[in-house]
Amino acid sequence: MFIKRLLAVIFTLLIVMSATEPSSALSDEEISSPSVVLIEPQSLKILYEKNANEQRACASITKVMTLLLVMEAIESGKIAYDDVVTTSEHAKSMGGSDIWLEVGEQMTVDEMIKATAVASANDAAVALAEHLCGSEDEFVSLMNKRAKELNMKNTVFKNCNGLDEEGHITSAYDVALMSAELIKHEKIYDYTKIWIDHLRGGETQIVNTNKLLKSFDGITGLKTGTTSQAGSCISATANRNGMDLVAVVLGSDTGTARFKDAAMLLNYGFANYEVIKPKLKTEVNEIKVENGMQSAVKIDCKESTALVLEKGGSEKVTQNVKIKESVKAQVNKGDKVGEITLTLDDKTLSKVDIIACEDVEKMTFSAVFYELFCALVTL
Repeated sequence: MFIKRLLAVIFTLLIVMSATEPSSALSDEEISSPSVVLIEPQSLKILYEKNANEQRACASITKVMTLLLVMEAIESGKIAYDDVVTTSEHAKSMGGSDIWLEVGEQMTVDEMIKATAVASANDAAVALAEHLCGSEDEFVSLMNKRAKELNMKNTVFKNCNGLDEEGHITSAYDVALMSAELIKHEKIYDYTKIWIDHLRGGETQIVNTNKLLKSFDGITGLKTGTTSQAGSCISATANRNGMDLVAVVLGSDTGTARFKDAAMLLNYGFANYEVIKPKLKTEVNEIKVENGMQSAVKIDCKESTALVLEKGGSEKVTQNVKIKESVKAQVNKGDKVGEITLTLDDKTLSKVDIIACEDVEKMTFSAVFYELFCALVTL
């Protein structure tokens, strides 16, 4: 069994490595899978797509939403990594890829996440869903609610693990949206980058279903899936030189084909695009405040989303900076005091607010008296 698995991995590596040469162009004919999309996850800009909004089954890619809801619940304090999860009869009955949970068997949330993300365990995904919401049905309702919030227009979830079920559908673009949301929780990479690990005190070995972990430079995750209805699927995430990309492949004929297409998409993105964040290019770092307890207030750019450009485009971007000469107190931190317009070839790319970095109170008799009193006390 081990030799057979090893040979399969080696064969996959050879095929994927043949797709690692960067390409300045990509055609639909080069991508064998019927539905794919490549996005930059901060801006959600589509860099390449082929039938990206076509509704399809997606197998265990479904677990991206399951993991997202679990990570959000942990962040909000609703559940914790060391919570004990008890396996139900329903969770045990899943079948497909699993870790063979027994009724009443207990694992921590951390262990169940690991089983779900690494081994794509259907039973562990259901156990997590029940732990969070009491039942899988309630959890699925939450999945669909979150999908609407993320503007996933082509998605209807019927279960939390992706086993084939009538009406359980999504699209490559929708998968990209929920994947982009999941990787905002960087802790997820602690699981999705695992190649081999163990559960049950070392008794159960789990191997990641994402073979790109062994072949693709910069790969960080995210989730694979395979069923008879969905075919072979993957949501692949990677980072190079500070830029994240998400490549989603649905409906491949084989697992090898999905990995090859995902590698081609990611390489295309890294070869042809770059991400910049606007910075205030001016010597002015503060402006005057009229009638304030301070004579000036410090300023800076508002935190902005990534700007995705073709390679070399950042050198051609120009800034038009407009800043007020002064503002009247009261000044509140975050107040807009100017604007940067970024253009490329006379086309406006984005506008970024320049804001006050601190509060400045309005000058009043009581405020001045208080400042004088404090100064005298410290003498």
